[in-house]
Amino acid sequence: MAKELGRVEEKLYQNRYIVDAGKPHIAIEPHTIPSRNLLAMTKVCPAGCYAETDTGQVEIVSDGCLECGTCRVLLEPTGEITWSYPRGGFGVLFKFG
Repeated sequence: MAKELGRVEEKLYQNRYIVDAGKPHIAIEPHTIPSRNLLAMTKVCPAGCYAETDTGQVEIVSDGCLECGTCRVLLEPTGEITWSYPRGGFGVLFKFG
């Protein structure tokens, strides 16, 4: 019999994230109207770090970011975000198993 692999959310829950307080590795540039790509990040970010506020702005909470690069592909070329790797010792810690 094949072994049950489990849900993606269960696997992601095993990861740990060490927050670098006050030094997020992603920042959204100020905007009055979010672009289509910025709004798309509220749906496509696998960690759910992007959210639309009640005022229609998009904000990010980078705690829990998987550092997958999705936002870099969609937003960095347009200058809508600033992205850098977290400082050494901080960021996502993947646990495989």
